[in-house]
Amino acid sequence: MAFSLPDLPYAHDALAESGMSKETLEYHHDIHHKAYVDNGNKLIAGTEWENKSLEEIITGTYNKTAVAQNGIFNNISQLWNHNQFWEMMAPGGTKMPGELEKALTESFGSVAKFKEDFAAAGAGQFGSGWAWLVKDKDGALKITKTENGVNPLCFGQTALLGCDVWEHSYYIDFRNKRPAYLTNFLDNLVSWENVASRM
Repeated sequence: MAFSLPDLPYAHDALAESGMSKETLEYHHDIHHKAYVDNGNKLIAGTEWENKSLEEIITGTYNKTAVAQNGIFNNISQLWNHNQFWEMMAPGGTKMPGELEKALTESFGSVAKFKEDFAAAGAGQFGSGWAWLVKDKDGALKITKTENGVNPLCFGQTALLGCDVWEHSYYIDFRNKRPAYLTNFLDNLVSWENVASRM
């Protein structure tokens, strides 16, 4: 079973007024995301992973002790990460549902403090990686950061919100200003309805 590149849930220029340009989406989705799909399909062909789900491949190939992960993990995990990323955004962002606002306030003190801590996690991720809001195995909400393509599935967590902090995700629009990219993501791009639906 070969994986395919999912269509964006909006037009390539739909996020431009919210700070993510058409050019960024053309490079990020059409080239980078597609490369993970194509490379992942090539690497799993003829292996034990060929007919497994993305989630099964990710959890089955993640090596907790390895400094560098293998090619199957890297490509399939990044394929999954990006599938989630596009769904977690909406043109202009969306209003935060009350139940999510309550949960964030209970977990972090306020929505503003959550945003501050999430942005700090993303800005503080050395090199390439992701910032995440996760629901842990015990039901607690936590902010984490992961290197390269590693994601919450590797730790038995549920990904509620993820922000790609690889340079290709922000360099066209924000150059080297990763903190500004993260702030803009939280304030203008997040589909909080999608986040709430994942809880």
